Amino acid sequence: MNLFVSLIRTGVPALVAWLVALAARYGLDLDAQALAGVLTPLAAFCYYAVFRLAEQYVSPKFGWLLGYARPPQYDLAA
Repeated sequence: MNLFVSLIRTGVPALVAWLVALAARYGLDLDAQALAGVLTPLAAFCYYAVFRLAEQYVSPKFGWLLGYARPPQYDLAA
């Protein structure tokens, strides 16, 4: 289950970042490849950071915006 949660919580921000880059492409006069190369990782990081912090400090319900409302729990090795 932890693997599934971690994959969802990584994939949803990546999808949102791609959509933001795609939307920005139509509003700016930039080469599509250059725009995607710059905006995709930046947008993904910002999206994840905002909602991870909101999940931690405001309400756990913000986790749904990362694809799953609970951060993965990892067992510590003995």
